[in-house]
Amino acid sequence: MFYLILTLHIVLSFAIIGLVLLQRGKGADIGASFGSGASQTVFGPQGATSLFGRVTALLTALFFATSFGLSLLAQDSARQAGLLPAAGESEVQEQEVQAPPEIPSVEDPP
Repeated sequence: MFYLILTLHIVLSFAIIGLVLLQRGKGADIGASFGSGASQTVFGPQGATSLFGRVTALLTALFFATSFGLSLLAQDSARQAGLLPAAGESEVQEQEVQAPPEIPSVEDPP
């Protein structure tokens, strides 16, 4: 399950990068810089959301969902390994601290 979500996460990340690189910037047309053409459209100077924009938003939402899923799986596996306290247990555990052994210094003869 972990590797399936991880693989999907990696594929989504590359797909988002590719779609962002394929999209056109807002000021990509030379006519847009002078206010002609795009400013006279029905949707205003920004224009309608493109298909690339919608797909990028969907892939970004899926990317966040896989990120959240991976964090939950990592937390669960850390609890099973004993690195985190189990759910409902106190995170503060009292441990006996021992004084460190005396560290010899350079001036002390051996």
